[in-house]
Amino acid sequence: MNSKKMGLGSAVSVCVGLIVATSCLLSLGLGTGLAGKGFIVAMLIVVVLNILLALSFRELHSLMPEAEGGLGQYTLAGLGPVPSIISNLSAYVITNMLAGSVELAMCGLVIQETFLKGVPVLVISLSLLAFLTVVNYLGVDIFAKIQNITVIALIGSLILLGIISTFKLGVGAPLAPGTQTPPVVTGVSGILSLTALAFWMFIGIEFVIPVSKDLKNPKRDVPLAMILGVCLLFIVQSLLSTGMRNYVSLEELRSSSMPHIIFAERVMGKAGSYWMGLITILAGISTINTVLGSVTRILSGMADAGLMPAYLSKKNKSGTPTPGLFLMTGVISFILVSGIANYSGLTNFLLAASCFWLTSYILVNLTVLVLRRRYPNAPGRDKRFTLWGIPQIICIIGDVYMIWHIAEGDARIFIYKIYFVLLIITLLFAFFWVKVIKKADAFRPVSLDEINDVKLESQEEEGQTCPSLMVN
Repeated sequence: MNSKKMGLGSAVSVCVGLIVATSCLLSLGLGTGLAGKGFIVAMLIVVVLNILLALSFRELHSLMPEAEGGLGQYTLAGLGPVPSIISNLSAYVITNMLAGSVELAMCGLVIQETFLKGVPVLVISLSLLAFLTVVNYLGVDIFAKIQNITVIALIGSLILLGIISTFKLGVGAPLAPGTQTPPVVTGVSGILSLTALAFWMFIGIEFVIPVSKDLKNPKRDVPLAMILGVCLLFIVQSLLSTGMRNYVSLEELRSSSMPHIIFAERVMGKAGSYWMGLITILAGISTINTVLGSVTRILSGMADAGLMPAYLSKKNKSGTPTPGLFLMTGVISFILVSGIANYSGLTNFLLAASCFWLTSYILVNLTVLVLRRRYPNAPGRDKRFTLWGIPQIICIIGDVYMIWHIAEGDARIFIYKIYFVLLIITLLFAFFWVKVIKKADAFRPVSLDEINDVKLESQEEEGQTCPSLMVN
């Protein structure tokens, strides 16, 4: 058994590491270009929703401290196996395979243009993926070290750039007073419509849960890492948004495909573009490292619960679920080789995937309310934070609102088409796996005792695959 060596700092780095990505910098530039300083209000609304969401995860983690599967095992206890499979596959696997591919492709491009001219982007991206796969294969201790170094360098760079640009200390000339172009999105309804865009910049705070068993004080650090993570990111992104408005016109920000690169060059000259290129590389490494380290454990937790094939739960001597790791690496490699990561409409696919993530958050909050009714006196629940279910109700309303306002016009219709196609495929798989393969009840929840007491190793020795969680 691995000794627990990860502290609160490592837990925060897991949260921040996944959230801070190049796609977040793009979203920040676009949102600022559309609404100006109003986009900070949209971000603040999303931060409040995430803090309320952290209360739900705090309660679920306290009730099911042995659950590694995150959303999937939580919804399994509250809503049954089919919602559990939908929650995990849609929110984690689909979204992060696509997002991870984009991050690696952008890292490859930046590294080629900055350091390795002449080397194919695909070779660079695949080499970086292979390196991070080896890092995660060797175990969580190395994962934590790489993650901490990367996140500290990344956040430090963003804070420094934010301070320089906010206080107009850059080598470039800031915009003259009164010359900034007006925002195109204004008013309360307009700002609220941008919460869906801002949501992507804070998505995935619960990724600390799969590594909770490797924390020194998981009961304290899991919820605290979520809250500190989103608050830290809000401060950093607010500084950057203010700095962008000081040096780049809103029109340029909303019309550019690389607003963060333009911003950095305006603030620091050519050195700024190199600096932001380095930040892009760090963001990609941080994201992929977190995806490989956490999603593989989520798949392992699903396998432990009988919601995925049993081989996904097998671990090497370092405790790494190697089948899930190789699955993630293989699919991301396929996407990179196929060229889909460079497709101009990939942002719409990511937004469609974010609809799934929001759907999973709705299921999580429903699970909290259901479990309170089913287990009113369950040990582990801190009733001081239940607050009559108000945080969960607010989260559900906010998530539905963001799905409805995920985009506008033709883009919205296209995203909904992708969303419903993927939803149908996921539903078909979930029902096939539960009803045909496992011959179980599609919506029969399992007890908290079954979630907490299941021991994969003993079941494997008996040739079983978690039947106690999937019986009629």
